[in-house]
Amino acid sequence: MTTTSRRTATAAAVLALIASVTTLLAQSTPGVISGPVGPSPYDIVRAWHKPFSEPGFTFGGNSGVFAESPNRIFVLQRGEFRLPNLVPPGFAGFAGSIGVNVLSATAGRVWRNCLYTLDANGNVKERWTQWDSLCEGSSGPGPHRLRISPYDPEHRVWVVNETFSTIYVFSNDGSKLLKTLGEKNVQGTDGTHFGKPQDVAFLPDGRILVADGLDNHRVMILDKEMNYIAEFGGSGKGPGQFSGVHAIAVGPEGRIFALDRSGNRINVFKATADPAKVDFVEAFPGFSLPLDLIVNDDSLWMTDLNPLRFTKLDFHGNHLYTWMVPKELPDGYLEVHTFTVDSSGILYGGDNQYGRTQKFVPKKEADPKLLIRPPWAARSTR
Repeated sequence: MTTTSRRTATAAAVLALIASVTTLLAQSTPGVISGPVGPSPYDIVRAWHKPFSEPGFTFGGNSGVFAESPNRIFVLQRGEFRLPNLVPPGFAGFAGSIGVNVLSATAGRVWRNCLYTLDANGNVKERWTQWDSLCEGSSGPGPHRLRISPYDPEHRVWVVNETFSTIYVFSNDGSKLLKTLGEKNVQGTDGTHFGKPQDVAFLPDGRILVADGLDNHRVMILDKEMNYIAEFGGSGKGPGQFSGVHAIAVGPEGRIFALDRSGNRINVFKATADPAKVDFVEAFPGFSLPLDLIVNDDSLWMTDLNPLRFTKLDFHGNHLYTWMVPKELPDGYLEVHTFTVDSSGILYGGDNQYGRTQKFVPKKEADPKLLIRPPWAARSTR
């Protein structure tokens, strides 16, 4: 390929990237930013996520990231991306560096290395390739979230597959698939099927909340044995209803926070003495395309797409602080689809479009109130 043709190919890739971002942003209206806006309290560790794919491949969309410990960070990705035969100049180990958006460039998706772990330095530790077959044949994005319950002594790994409408529960070492919830490629609205599930969360008493999700617009309540108890939500714009439950998290005093992605809000519920019933409390409106959240003892942090940012809210929905996430490389994001914080306070964010995970270290002078702490868990069961 000549220098001119290389430049032409690179320019075409950049135009495709811009078009795909424009399409996603078109699904949203700009969110309302209120309260203080300031700089990020973190420094990014540049090029932390070390490539490990075979030649000719790179990371796919990093849709799920979970820090089990500072030296074991799970990454769930939507397969790998097959690089062009002649890689454009400037390739920095991830597809976004050469103008490719792995969310929209589905023709290059290959279902391999869908789940792996990284050490504190960003080097791959484990590759759970024995379970790549659970992603193969997907006509859609596939894996969406990965979680581990803080109340589970076995530290089982929960993987939500959006496209197949299934949830997989693995042993912590990845040697066993312990449970499959749902039926592959079979959607349903009963207690044993899903409609594009998005996330799971865990109550201190062992109950499980399933954000189900993009098609069913409900949150299911399962008992600790993973049996259906009840559900809440429903499709609509009324109090406690959803247009697309994208993420869910649990806080103190029985609070449940559910991101309504297409409804541009966070719906807040509260558990009751009846394990089959929750009460709707209020909604926090004004977002564009909310993506993920972490709940702390007295506040919560969430990411939103338009404009791309982290926002801290109190439990009444007041915006306490916002910092913007730049799109410009080498350290930018197109979408902070997921984020996690380890026990030492290090933040990790997965980009579902540029295709990588980055590590954020608190600045030395950062105000502790502006840092995202590890997710809340009931102290009595820690």
